[in-house]
Amino acid sequence: MVCIEFSRIYAIPQRRHAKSNPAKQPAMLHKFNEYLRLELNRSLHTVAAYCLDVKEFSLWLSPEINPYACSDDFPPLSATTADIRAWLGATSRRGISPASLRRKAQSIRALYRWLLITGCISNNPARDLVLAKKAKKLPEIAKENEIETTLLNLKDATQFQLQRAYIILLIFYSTGLRQEELRTLTDNDIDFSLKEMRVLGKRSKQRVIPLPDKLLAEIREWQKIRDQKYPELTEPKNLIAGIHGQISRSKLFQIVKENLPNVSAAHKSPHLLRHSFATAMLNHGAELNSVKEFLGHSSLSTTQIYTHLSYAELRKSYTQAHPRSASNSKENSPG
Repeated sequence: MVCIEFSRIYAIPQRRHAKSNPAKQPAMLHKFNEYLRLELNRSLHTVAAYCLDVKEFSLWLSPEINPYACSDDFPPLSATTADIRAWLGATSRRGISPASLRRKAQSIRALYRWLLITGCISNNPARDLVLAKKAKKLPEIAKENEIETTLLNLKDATQFQLQRAYIILLIFYSTGLRQEELRTLTDNDIDFSLKEMRVLGKRSKQRVIPLPDKLLAEIREWQKIRDQKYPELTEPKNLIAGIHGQISRSKLFQIVKENLPNVSAAHKSPHLLRHSFATAMLNHGAELNSVKEFLGHSSLSTTQIYTHLSYAELRKSYTQAHPRSASNSKENSPG
């Protein structure tokens, strides 16, 4: 992308009221979108979130300018470090979570790195931006007996919606897939002869997951049910299909949430089952590196949080059960 002396243009005090020339410069936000998708290979969710953050920042700087319009006038080009900090401060006062605020700062840093690379700016106002430390929060999990009971209750269902819910919960809990990975999985990604599944994860990284015979049999049975319900599906068929082919994110999330009524966890979601899968693996003797490969983590440090979770559960069990633990020692001491 060729950037035409934006520093000179934006030195004019009346810049935000000057007429724009759509022929000169494609919309900057669209170009930033392409950079995130095509060059950095970010996920669709990340791209959407980053672009929304940049749009909010742009509108905060100049509410009268559409950041998506084909125009030279792109307010972040003339923003200062003070502007960025002021926006983050105003955003923080709206009461958003620390994690969301951190992501917004990351979005702005990514924007200015891109503007610097393309030559649109010569100095990076976000260079010294300090990200708030991310709080280490243990992921929530469902108890093994709760999930097993849920699956048992759904196993012999005769209604299509419940049969679909069963296979969705079963695959999530048996493989640790992310929501988007299951949503986009097709029949072609499952090799019954090799007993494995090819999964396209974040940043288009592919990994192979071994499948046990029982799960393969359940998948075969589900495919028959699906094909009977949706005979018009075209190849390659999505394993978990909806009325329009690929099931929507909101529908998949809703199915999981509605079919975990007996699970004590507060937040019922596909990620709850992913966390539960990883924890169950470690609790039953799996090596940390094996769990890392199953989950598709790029770093072992990401997977290590589940070791802390397992330890937390172990400590909780000790505290509740052992007579010499702190919580029980007074009750059991001779009086």
